[in-house]
Amino acid sequence: MTYAARPTRSLPLWTAIGGLIAGTLDIAYAITYWGVTVGVPAQRILHSVASGLIGREAAMAGGAGTAALGLFLHYFIALVMAAVYAFAATRLAWMRRRPWLASTLYGLWLFVAMNFIVVPLSRAGSKGLPDDMLWIVLSIAVHVVFVAWPIAWAVQRAFADKGLSHAR
Repeated sequence: MTYAARPTRSLPLWTAIGGLIAGTLDIAYAITYWGVTVGVPAQRILHSVASGLIGREAAMAGGAGTAALGLFLHYFIALVMAAVYAFAATRLAWMRRRPWLASTLYGLWLFVAMNFIVVPLSRAGSKGLPDDMLWIVLSIAVHVVFVAWPIAWAVQRAFADKGLSHAR
């Protein structure tokens, strides 16, 4: 049975904290992975994020402003991911009782959604996954451990502040 927990005053704050942590860990992973394995500079990684909105050619031709747009978009997406999780957790008691299971499933869903829905529908021009199997395996793990788990931890903190983390 679900229980609509009343959002606490701290839920928006903790949701934002979770989204910011997730966004930071995720972009740090992407910049580190592509920098170490192929020598791609950080600015180019941020350009690739911006390409989802402005297209690949425009993004790759851009400079620091385009990189800043990519960073903004990256954090915006992470905050939306956190808000969706928090909203669901207010409605579904099992997510508050089993946050690690809920967030693991959410992280797997985020990987699928980003790679097979969001990116293909964006202006980035990418269709599907890259051929790099290591990137795929690590990206699945990152969506769970670096994105969904910090979001769940933060949202759970908001519910724990009001004693609602295990409410039915």
